[in-house]
Amino acid sequence: MSHYFDPDPSVPSQPGQVTLELGDLTLELTTDRGVFARHAVDPGTRFLLLEAPAPPAEGDLMDLGCGYGPIAVALARRAPGATVWAVDVNRRALALTAANARASGTHNVRPRQPEDVPPDLRLAGIWANPPVRIGKAALQALLSHWLGRLAPDGQAWLVMHKHLGADSLARWLGGQGFATQRLRSRRGYRLLEVRARSDP
Repeated sequence: MSHYFDPDPSVPSQPGQVTLELGDLTLELTTDRGVFARHAVDPGTRFLLLEAPAPPAEGDLMDLGCGYGPIAVALARRAPGATVWAVDVNRRALALTAANARASGTHNVRPRQPEDVPPDLRLAGIWANPPVRIGKAALQALLSHWLGRLAPDGQAWLVMHKHLGADSLARWLGGQGFATQRLRSRRGYRLLEVRARSDP
């Protein structure tokens, strides 16, 4: 069985199209089998893009677990002077993100597997609809690693449904030294703001 977090999905390719409509832009995006939310933009992703603060105009930004790139491309359109690192383990997803970035006319998206992100990179912001299906321990390790790469004044915005553990994740992040607060809630989805960990 193929999962969206497999590096190379085993299911045959069958491209499709979805539309992401936001207040300030509309994106036509190519999807495929073996990637997250291939039939429609995930409602959590859309909630994140509608309710999270605007990205900074410059700096290094990250879409963590980018899938076919709705967050990365929206960030790139909203902040053309920034560099958007679109990170995923799924090679099919990364290829789709690259194609969707080109189709939208953006040139500041950098699709990468995790190990290909420069190790000294410090991020001004992270946006993520985290891959909860990888399991609790793996998700915690993933978030701890990348949130640890935030610049001292950096912030992250995460969206997760309460039934998938959003509230317990917020408590865990706080216990790890990442100041976390719930910014918004809608239809069970939580939008969490996470600040860079302060040095002891």
